[in-house]
Amino acid sequence: MTASLQTIDHSTLSTLVEAGAVRTAQVIGQPGGWGVVVQCGMAQRTLAAKRGAVRIFRRFETLTEYLRGLGIVKYQVDASQYDSAALQTGRRADASARLKHAHEAAAYDIWLREKVGASLAGLQDGSNAVIPAAEWVQIREQKQRSL
Repeated sequence: MTASLQTIDHSTLSTLVEAGAVRTAQVIGQPGGWGVVVQCGMAQRTLAAKRGAVRIFRRFETLTEYLRGLGIVKYQVDASQYDSAALQTGRRADASARLKHAHEAAAYDIWLREKVGASLAGLQDGSNAVIPAAEWVQIREQKQRSL
């Protein structure tokens, strides 16, 4: 897809389709997926994602459902630049690391809540004793000296 084309977001495209202003739609294949170019009047616009980059659909079926939902049921397909091998890249490393971190944080949260709950239960049933502040200062100083 050419970079010189201006972009259009979902809400604007939806409004233009409802108004009947979209003359043609093209599905353009490229490495990693499919993009959409629509012609409104004399201008061609590329569908953009929320962050402004060109919206890429990894699966053709997803793109077809998206366009059908907008009311675009006829379009041209250019698969000359489509590369199915680019789809076989596997999981994104940043998403994998982010998900791993989220799981670790959730596991730590569960562990911490269990420990605090057990301590509070021990205070209520008397199995855990409350240490006065002055005594705690002495215990802490002793531990620091031993380290």
